[in-house]
Amino acid sequence: MHTAIDSSLVTTSTELPDFRIVRTLGVVRGITVRSRSIFGTIGASLQTFVGGNISLFTELCEKTRQEAYELMLTHAAERGANAVVAMRYDANEVMEGVTEVLAYGTAVWVERAS
Repeated sequence: MHTAIDSSLVTTSTELPDFRIVRTLGVVRGITVRSRSIFGTIGASLQTFVGGNISLFTELCEKTRQEAYELMLTHAAERGANAVVAMRYDANEVMEGVTEVLAYGTAVWVERAS
């Protein structure tokens, strides 16, 4: 997925150092819903016997968050933004084994401060 927003202009803060917000364009979001495969669940269950990081779930979670993030950036670019402030993630279980991940923030247009 390609976006026009540089990830260095995305922050969990309400401002970007060395930039000033010229225009606020509203809340933007990216949402994705994923389910665990039976094979991934079995593999992850086997990893729990050993303990430590359950890499199969870690990889699934990271891919899901990245997808939601990219969708959010696409939504922001469609609104005419070049940055996103107050960015957050949220996740909810929709049903057993099915999780929604939401990336959201405020789309803004910023200019370098003089």
